Amino acid sequence: MAQPYKQKKVQTITERLKDAKSIVLIDYKGIDIEEVSQLRNRMRGADVDYFVSKNTFIKIALNDLGVTALDDELVGPTAIAISKVDEVSPARELAKFKKEVMGKKEFPSFKAGYIDGKLIDITTLEKYAKLPSKEVLLTKILYGFNAPISNFVGVLNGMVRQVVSVVDAIAKKQAEEN
Repeated sequence: MAQPYKQKKVQTITERLKDAKSIVLIDYKGIDIEEVSQLRNRMRGADVDYFVSKNTFIKIALNDLGVTALDDELVGPTAIAISKVDEVSPARELAKFKKEVMGKKEFPSFKAGYIDGKLIDITTLEKYAKLPSKEVLLTKILYGFNAPISNFVGVLNGMVRQVVSVVDAIAKKQAEEN
């Protein structure tokens, strides 16, 4: 029988994982305490839950939720980043952190991800990390919808201005003739 504190730890991880839109496993070796604090703050600012736990606890919690695709990836030092808001934010925040803080260092690095019920490999996670935020994408889509309408309104305004100019010219000509 498992010890009560271990059961509680697994239960806590299971609660954190429940309803996650994305789960990203991260190899965090090679970063110091100050860098870990910076990474945690960045993740927190992006509504990403970032923590380190024993692989066994993570595996049990994931399996309790029916996720077995990440079992093989739970070896070595593993941190986990979970987002319940945005599918790409854990990958994007880790990539930004590596670029802005870690420079040329190889760590921290992606191990694997789980998004929309599918195992995501490192290459795909790196591609996702380059995507803009959901808000930026929605703004671009709305702008795309709005552009044709704006162009149409501009054309109509141009036509109205031409009609007004013609009427104004006719009125001036008639005023000169009288």
